[in-house]
Amino acid sequence: MPTVTYVEANGQSHEIDIASGVSLMQGAVDNMIDGIVAECGGACACATCHCYIDDSWVAKIEPASEMEKDLLDCVTDPKDNSRLSCQVKMTDALDGLVIHLPESQF
Repeated sequence: MPTVTYVEANGQSHEIDIASGVSLMQGAVDNMIDGIVAECGGACACATCHCYIDDSWVAKIEPASEMEKDLLDCVTDPKDNSRLSCQVKMTDALDGLVIHLPESQF
């Protein structure tokens, strides 16, 4: 099973296994990772699952949809590597993925 490391704004990290096909948001919720609020439950409607994909992984993630890009315009402190974790699905190719959680969601 692929592994993801969630890095909190304070530097604390959590390495968890997430089955392929499961979103980064659902993996965080299932493992009680702080910083992923997920108010809409993964419907790409609220942006409370905002995260930053580690720079070394950005090119390996599918690009954001137009709907996701519109929501990312509303997040606090957006960056070029901002994504909604509900829209990024785990794959075996993403084993070792590192994401950073924004301070604004703590």
